Amino acid sequence: MRRRLAHALTPLRLAALVYVGLMLLVLVAAPLLAPADPLSQDVADRLASPGGAHVLGTDELGRDILSRIIYGARVELLIALGATLVSMLLGTLLGLLGGYFGGIVEVITMRVVVDVLLAFPPIILVLLAVTLRGPGTGTLIAAMGVLFAPTFARIAYGQVISVKRLEFVEAATAFGAPTRTRLFGVILPNISAPLIVQVSLTIATAILLESGLSYLGLGVVPPTPSWGSMVAQGQRYLSSDPHVLLVPGAFVVLTILAFGLVGDALRSGLDPKSRSNR
Repeated sequence: MRRRLAHALTPLRLAALVYVGLMLLVLVAAPLLAPADPLSQDVADRLASPGGAHVLGTDELGRDILSRIIYGARVELLIALGATLVSMLLGTLLGLLGGYFGGIVEVITMRVVVDVLLAFPPIILVLLAVTLRGPGTGTLIAAMGVLFAPTFARIAYGQVISVKRLEFVEAATAFGAPTRTRLFGVILPNISAPLIVQVSLTIATAILLESGLSYLGLGVVPPTPSWGSMVAQGQRYLSSDPHVLLVPGAFVVLTILAFGLVGDALRSGLDPKSRSNR
């Protein structure tokens, strides 16, 4: 597996992995990395061009854009990682139960819960949650966690169907291993590879969705920095001060692309049948 992972890390994927590592560093060390208070205003220095005291310039209120990008990355990653964790736990549990037990359990988990969630447009579900509970970090994590759970459920369900009749599972049953052990100690470790790949792809999707909601004013509540809200505020100055919009927009694109490339590398490295690691 290590050899496949090493072979899967092309220069572009390696650069993406380094970028993701830097984003995770920002997540835990944002106060140490930010050169200024992201909420501090200096109207006299508003819309300053990149360079000098402000590496990426300032916005319409004179706030340091680099600091707001750093703190915005922290918010984006917290929401994306939280939503991915919720969806992975919920979806994997549904897929495990439905795939292993079948029958009425499969009908309830995969047909009633998963298929009903998939029947609704994703953005509608999130907008409904935001309307009912109000915008905020907790609402977004919960709503997106439920929204992305069906994907994990379907992956887990398909994998369980393919392995539950294999020898190692039947051996665990023959030796009297309890159901909990068979599900979480025998089957789950052997179906984890595609779930791990899906984690990185879900993080990218969550960042895109949160940025879109914040752009519409339905995401993170101001004045907390968010890349989507920074793009929305900066579009008014595109013709005169394009950096106010282009800088946060570039970080949204780069971060989504980086997590996607990491997911592609994981797929190539963890799946021996993959041919995408060229």
